[in-house]
Amino acid sequence: MFSGIVEGIGTVRAVEDRATTRRFLIEVDTLAGEVEPGDSISVDGACLTVTEVAGSRVAFDVIGTTLERTIAGRYGEGSRVNLERALALGARLDGHLVQGHVDGTGYLMQSVKDGEYWLMDFTLPADVHRATIEHGSVTLNGVSLTVSELLLDTGVRIGVIPFTHEHTNLGALRPGDPVNVEGDLIGKYVARLLPTGRSPDG
Repeated sequence: MFSGIVEGIGTVRAVEDRATTRRFLIEVDTLAGEVEPGDSISVDGACLTVTEVAGSRVAFDVIGTTLERTIAGRYGEGSRVNLERALALGARLDGHLVQGHVDGTGYLMQSVKDGEYWLMDFTLPADVHRATIEHGSVTLNGVSLTVSELLLDTGVRIGVIPFTHEHTNLGALRPGDPVNVEGDLIGKYVARLLPTGRSPDG
């Protein structure tokens, strides 16, 4: 479980295709010395398992399902990724509950600076958009964000403060770039129950 509060940006240093997996070697910089094999790390919002550690470089072996469902399949040498370690039990929850289970990909439609912050419009997968509310939460590339406005079809508008713009990879996005999307955990459970006619109390 994660909070969507990014701890640092890593850099993909190598990509190796294996028989049934793809290995990413990522320079973790600020998390160096604090990561061990077997740890769960949110990489752009996808929960991945550390398989090897060599100094400040960490290896992740990713299977086909994850490569197809997330933006990991697009990673190449030099790609910059948001990183967050799993929450410790009893830790402060500064963002919102994030599972690291990516629901699909969305795309940046536009980013407009408005004074000191940015208004960023994204598309979401249709099922995630249906379970998203204004002023609710959504996770984009592992970043916990508040929905400022629901747009027509499957769009959302996010207000991004300078700190987030500078300390995550959201600031480097250009229109058309894809992002990993995880919908709000509570919203997904409610959406799952409603079509059946069941209420949360059974």
